[in-house]
Amino acid sequence: MFAVVKTGGKQYKVAQGDIINVEKLAGEANATIQLSEVLMLCDNGKVTVGAPFVKGAAISAEIVAHKRSDKLIIFKKKRRQNYRRKNNHRQDFTVLKITGIKA
Repeated sequence: MFAVVKTGGKQYKVAQGDIINVEKLAGEANATIQLSEVLMLCDNGKVTVGAPFVKGAAISAEIVAHKRSDKLIIFKKKRRQNYRRKNNHRQDFTVLKITGIKA
């Protein structure tokens, strides 16, 4: 059984036991959360597609950790103008472990 769930403006295909990285969510480590925006469910070949979400479906997940991604360097340059700007960015994300899919 797997599902397609929407969180943080992105879609993820998840099954029970999967570990995924999503945009930062509120909550402490080892807390359980419910993801209710389920777009599609597939149970042994039986596919249920929501319009836009599947009614009554929910994904239960456990927050494993809150982390930050690797440093991304932003460098801007305009030639012959003595214009150089260096910046960087680290995105926050949450590591989730899918514990169950409720149809």
